[in-house]
Amino acid sequence: MQDIKSIIVDDEREARDRLSELLKKVEGVVISDSVGDPEIAIRKIIKLKPDIVFLDIEMPGMNGFEVVHEVRSNLIYPTFIFVTGYDQYTIKAIKNAAFDYLLKPIDIDELKESLERYRKEKKLKLDPETIKSKFQNTPLTDREIEIIQLLIQGKTSKEIAEELFISKNTVDTHRRNILEKTNLNSTAELIGLCLQ
Repeated sequence: MQDIKSIIVDDEREARDRLSELLKKVEGVVISDSVGDPEIAIRKIIKLKPDIVFLDIEMPGMNGFEVVHEVRSNLIYPTFIFVTGYDQYTIKAIKNAAFDYLLKPIDIDELKESLERYRKEKKLKLDPETIKSKFQNTPLTDREIEIIQLLIQGKTSKEIAEELFISKNTVDTHRRNILEKTNLNSTAELIGLCLQ
């Protein structure tokens, strides 16, 4: 399976460095960036589209939940793993659809376990049969399913067009058809349904 691209967001340099060191010990994980400022982190996440964001909760200026909200409002859907020194946020993290919740200091085995679970779930999510099962009464074509898979990965119409060697207009037409067939109002709604 391809490498997992990750971004670390934590206002404490020491915490970022420690997590970086641990992630270097896990095969197949690439750290795209490590950021201390939540505002800058949002811009980096939108630009780099990582698979996973390791996100601190308590940060000055903006907390982790606000970062999640801001990123998703830009229609970017990485997997969020909250990393915090406080366990009182567990319920809120779950409600924010966090994939996992790791307490500092992070245990290498817990980190590996979380990433292993992520890999397994990612395989399922990207499986065409899984997508078909979400829309049993909707006759989606193989191409439409392929486009849904790429949308789930956070790719834009332009990126999908390049990957599939078709025009951006064709991708946009497919996207409109998918929404029409599934009776959904937006790509965000489509992705949300697929990831449930």
